[in-house]
Amino acid sequence: MQPFTQINGLVIPLNRPNVDTDAIIPKQYLKSIHRTGFGENLFDDWRYVDPGEPYMDHTKRRINPDFVLNQERYSNGEILLAQENYGCGSSREHAVWAMVNFGIRVVIAPSFADIFYGNTLNNGLLAITLPPEIIDQLFAEVEAAPGYRLQVDLTEKTITTPTGREIKFVIEEYRRHRLLNGLDDIGMTLLHAAEIRAYEATRRCQAPWLFDAR
Repeated sequence: MQPFTQINGLVIPLNRPNVDTDAIIPKQYLKSIHRTGFGENLFDDWRYVDPGEPYMDHTKRRINPDFVLNQERYSNGEILLAQENYGCGSSREHAVWAMVNFGIRVVIAPSFADIFYGNTLNNGLLAITLPPEIIDQLFAEVEAAPGYRLQVDLTEKTITTPTGREIKFVIEEYRRHRLLNGLDDIGMTLLHAAEIRAYEATRRCQAPWLFDAR
């Protein structure tokens, strides 16, 4: 998993509450268990006018020009600004995969659905919770200023606006440590590989019959 330290990224404003995981990545694209290839279907039903299916040529579909991801001023954005209860609905991890595949490294919202928030940790997506009044102010600033960027520093736990205003955010130290070091659940387990091998060697001596393959 790619470590996260800091980013200076273009902000994409998605100003609607209760964005569920079926909107983030529709159900027909959940057939793959690989973590790649979902970016082109992020917010698929909102990005395109006509329905989509797996393995079709999405470049030939009609796009919705009114949807934020299709607007030139927000192309190549890396920070998604959202509203409350982002990522609600079913527990599909594909929703986070789609965001990361698209190039989004940070999502900022007043609140997140619990399972979605948990899934961000194992995929290197930094989810930041801020008070609603700050979120609304950021939306106003983004919409008023094309090319609006935020600098997000996980080491210092700060967000800096183009005017130099610094916003502090809170994150659990366990989550911060894992993101800074690019550690998913497997990575965390491998940190204890030597201890695991030592335990297995001791156990083999204590109960050799458990390891007899005959």
